[in-house]
Amino acid sequence: MAVSTPALEAMRRSLDRAVQTQTQTLRHILARRALTAHFQPIVRLRDGVVIGHESLIRGPAGTRLEMPDALFKAAAAEGLTNELELACVDQGLESWSRHGVGGRLFLNVSAQAIVQMVETMSLPGVMQALAKVEVTPGSIVVELTEHERVTDLGRLIEVANGLRAAGLRFALDDFGDGRSSLRLWAELHPEIVKIDRYFIHRAHERALKVQTLRGLTRLAETFGTTLVAEGIETEDELEVVRGLGIELGQGWFLGRPGPVPAPAVPGAAAAVIERNSVAVLPELTRAAAADFTVERIVVPAPVLDPSTAVDEVGRFFAADPTRRAVALVDDGRPVGLINRQSFVDRYARPYFKELNGRKPCLLFANTTPLLLDKHTGLDAMTAVLTSADQRYLADGFIVTDGGAYFGLGTGEQLVRIVTEARIEAARHANPLTFLPGNIPLSEHIERLLAGRAEFVACYCDLNDFKPFNDLYGYWRGDDMIRLVARTLAAHCDPRRDFVGHVGGDDFVVLFQSDDWIERCERIVTAFDAGAIQLFDEAARQRGGIEAEDRHGVVRFFPCTRLAIGAVPVAPGRFQRAEQVASAAAAAKHKAKQSRQGLAIEVGSVD
Repeated sequence: MAVSTPALEAMRRSLDRAVQTQTQTLRHILARRALTAHFQPIVRLRDGVVIGHESLIRGPAGTRLEMPDALFKAAAAEGLTNELELACVDQGLESWSRHGVGGRLFLNVSAQAIVQMVETMSLPGVMQALAKVEVTPGSIVVELTEHERVTDLGRLIEVANGLRAAGLRFALDDFGDGRSSLRLWAELHPEIVKIDRYFIHRAHERALKVQTLRGLTRLAETFGTTLVAEGIETEDELEVVRGLGIELGQGWFLGRPGPVPAPAVPGAAAAVIERNSVAVLPELTRAAAADFTVERIVVPAPVLDPSTAVDEVGRFFAADPTRRAVALVDDGRPVGLINRQSFVDRYARPYFKELNGRKPCLLFANTTPLLLDKHTGLDAMTAVLTSADQRYLADGFIVTDGGAYFGLGTGEQLVRIVTEARIEAARHANPLTFLPGNIPLSEHIERLLAGRAEFVACYCDLNDFKPFNDLYGYWRGDDMIRLVARTLAAHCDPRRDFVGHVGGDDFVVLFQSDDWIERCERIVTAFDAGAIQLFDEAARQRGGIEAEDRHGVVRFFPCTRLAIGAVPVAPGRFQRAEQVASAAAAAKHKAKQSRQGLAIEVGSVD
């Protein structure tokens, strides 16, 4: 279809305008006041109330300078960074005033810009500017960005104290992104600190992130600071952040930036908050163990060339009695290891020095030493301890970094770090099933109680397990205990239900799933079907085994079955974790006596 001349001219004019827009400079944008403010909600996580919005600036739509990163990159290139920051503040205030919404307005400003603004306008001038746009000082939160640019902390604190006296509050943005300063937090005393989105992203899968967030909450309590979790983008992330007690949140799941401030959170986020469940945090036991690497025990030590004479090695060890070994390194790569004690014993033999003193030391070195990369983790270190070659216990080992020499380690250090890590892990997780033990179990109950969540505490135990274990041996007994662990994990929701192994054949499940009764029934059925397969054919035919009871009397015992005692817990019913555990244990005893599989505490449910 042919295009008419007027239509073609209109298309050309539109294209010309687009080209002009794409090529306009930041200076033109500022002169034309062509910035637009968008607002992202900041939400109180305990009840979903929107307590304020962060002002986020946009350039002309459809241009290369539409997004903030492009704007500030252009500002740096044109020397207009402070001008852009102040224009963003002006636009945020004016737009906020027009919408007439309540709550707090978070304005992003660098320390340099806020100081320059007060010095240029004076404190009374700043207050007059706020009054002109009809924004009260008490509704403003100055969100400090670019923390690394704080060159005069004393002057910043002075300016901040003046603004605080007038009613403004301060926040630190992106704390933990590598640029933020703990000293700035400690000395500026911001009312709010916003945690960088890195620590929130997939926190439900990252135990170390959870530990970091817990550390920040303790730090915030020390300083009297309110925390905001930035970058909440999923239901799981929201549940973890709420479960850790972080007061405020921000992110796409709670509301995307828009030209009009949002009065409420989206339906999906509101549903999570209304549900009032407590997230099951990723397994914390092994976080400490996962943090152990060989790098933590490396000892920087001098090296020798493999051609070094034997006599020179003797002088090397004599010069420093603390040197326990020396690595032989050729072109940055380790090729051998000489242990001090082995060398000295050989060097002291009659005629050894006379016969070998001028020979290269590589002839008397261990040319196949144990090499461990500095990133080697605890599991690999444990494998080394159980390997057939145990020479490293006396000789030590070489630590490398990508194959290059990095330092030395000793066998004693390796044994110590593995032992300490395993002891620490044993405090938290059962070594047979790797399920959380008593400490994380108690911590999770305390979190459920503190969060006033409705949950069901189920104590699981095996009927007639001891005769089975005595008859078939502990190896098959361990198989049955692992079967319990697998069955529980398979029928629980890992996001809502906590599975713990308190020892032996005792397990605890803390259900937040609404269909917990059906889950328990499926657990009992699935376990009983699997457990009978661990008996031999004759026992399966008879339905049990002959074994000694606790008094040494041989009698018949039925095949092992699972018993679950359940205690529904309403908010306020218990105050401490041990009260919940005691009630669940009592319900478990009733379940074992009834031999019905599942026993629910009488009067707990309709």
